[in-house]
Amino acid sequence: MDIQLTSLHWVYLAFIAFILALLVKRRDTTLICVAGIFTLGLIATESLNGSVSGIFNSFIYATKELLGTIFIISIIVAMSRVLIITGINETMVRPLTGFLRTPTLAFWGIGIIMLVTSLFFWPSPGVALIGAVLLPVALRVGLPALGAAIAMNLFGHGIALSGDYIIQGAPKLTADAAGLPVSQVMEASIPLVIIMGLVTTIVAFWMMRKDMKNGKWRDGLVAGAGTGVEGGGKTTVILPHAMKRVLAIVIPILFAIDVVAMFVFDLQGGDATALIGGTAVIILIGVTMLAHRNKGLEETTSYLIEGFQFGFRVFGPVIPIAAFFYLGDSAFKDLFGDAMLQGSHGIVNDLGVALANHVPVNGAVASVTLTATGAITGLDGSGFSGISLVGSIAHMFSTALGTGAATLTALGQVAAIWVGGGTLIPWALIPAAAICGVSPFELARRNLKPVVIGLAVTTLVAIFLV
Repeated sequence: MDIQLTSLHWVYLAFIAFILALLVKRRDTTLICVAGIFTLGLIATESLNGSVSGIFNSFIYATKELLGTIFIISIIVAMSRVLIITGINETMVRPLTGFLRTPTLAFWGIGIIMLVTSLFFWPSPGVALIGAVLLPVALRVGLPALGAAIAMNLFGHGIALSGDYIIQGAPKLTADAAGLPVSQVMEASIPLVIIMGLVTTIVAFWMMRKDMKNGKWRDGLVAGAGTGVEGGGKTTVILPHAMKRVLAIVIPILFAIDVVAMFVFDLQGGDATALIGGTAVIILIGVTMLAHRNKGLEETTSYLIEGFQFGFRVFGPVIPIAAFFYLGDSAFKDLFGDAMLQGSHGIVNDLGVALANHVPVNGAVASVTLTATGAITGLDGSGFSGISLVGSIAHMFSTALGTGAATLTALGQVAAIWVGGGTLIPWALIPAAAICGVSPFELARRNLKPVVIGLAVTTLVAIFLV
């Protein structure tokens, strides 16, 4: 399949390079993203009016896409704050302190729990559950909030989602596109997922410990937000000890029932997140009424306002950036029409195909190309939007090579999910960043080197497996 790249593709690619360079240097990218939206709109519509309107409309589009995540984070934060103010959170997490006694144990413990949870229910609901319960324990034993976010992010949105062995959404998409059985792609992905996971998490942990030891660690807390489980400055409300103990037992049981319900009723993604969010609202209301009694009606609203203030303060800087990168996929046609992209499957997908069409064919080049293609298609922050394309390109290369179809397909899947599923693109890793109250940009920057090293090593292994 031959793709004709246009000025839109090259301008989009140039802005991506500029944005990523600024992220590495820890500079703000909002202005550049707005300029990118305006420029792409101007090229596509050849109208000043259309390009200016496109800036606002792209913000609306990004907000709609992110709204579910904004709401679940805001509600979990609101619930967590009332639990902290009443002392229920302290009682609830005390038993866990016996297991997570050091920063090292907290990092790996949170990561492994996140991995197991995400395999069954995908990472976003898992972040809300685990962050609300385990983050206070991690902070108490000395693990920085950013360290906890890294652990949840790499193990959940990285390892669990890139393999997706239980729900099988990712391997189904790539396998279908490559014309392979799902089981074959899953089997081929096992060594790649293990290598990628081990290298990335070990490098991330080593870097964190080294910086902590040298006093160079910056926790990346969001200005004015603190961590997502702080009390928000409210006065502590004293509850009877017996009531706190009962509630400390009931609340985890309610979330455990959610987990069972997800499994029994096959709830995934947005449905699973909605179940957790609804449960958190019920807990928030119940605890607030018990704690504040006559003032419970007003305090319930107050806690919700605090939660939404936190959520939008965290997401605010991300929306313009997400708006730009969403233009790489279906958002472009929705906002600017398809006059200049007729027959296109999206700007990022076109770039991936063009890359695959202009490289020589051998095992090493094919592996590197699949990694690069997967990474490029992940730049829209979805992770899933481009993996069908990855499967098609893997099929094309394996046909030319006469071997390696499953390995190449799995490699492209791993690269796409790790980059776009939530470890490098700031708006994709917001759930972990927001629940820990850290900057998504700082989290992305901390993840960059471990993930790039992991992809390099995994690609090298794939070269020998093809």
